[in-house]
Amino acid sequence: MEIKELMQTFAHVGKVEWISYRPGPTSRGEIKVVDEINVSEKKGIEGDRYTGTNRKRQVTIIQAEHIEAVSKILKKETINPSLLRRNIVVSGINLLALNDLEFSIGEVVLKMTGYCHPCSRMEQNLGKGGYNAMRGHGGITCMVVKGGKIKVGDEVKFG
Repeated sequence: MEIKELMQTFAHVGKVEWISYRPGPTSRGEIKVVDEINVSEKKGIEGDRYTGTNRKRQVTIIQAEHIEAVSKILKKETINPSLLRRNIVVSGINLLALNDLEFSIGEVVLKMTGYCHPCSRMEQNLGKGGYNAMRGHGGITCMVVKGGKIKVGDEVKFG
């Protein structure tokens, strides 16, 4: 197999484990954990405080496996995903392998636009060393190619 073909071959599909958005007027506002969200090409996640502000960062996604890695680095039993300030937690698929690819979650088609680097809030939210623990584990940013609904339990797949 050629490298290009290998880069588009995944062992299996992923799964949406958790969804949130921030409706408040500031980025430090309350996080709403929900079972489903509506997503549009122009605005991103409906109701989110960032709706329509940055097309390349309409949706943020992190792997459950990376949350587990950060937990181990910080010697914590678990980390509540709401502390990480991402919209969607998925499991079972390597998000970093989706670089420059379009992929689907439920009805929605997304395209990875970059890495979701940690912000200084990670030190506050996770405690001493939280920022460095999140480096390389912060997930990805995405733009919406085709809108629709994303629900907990939806498949995450390429192609």
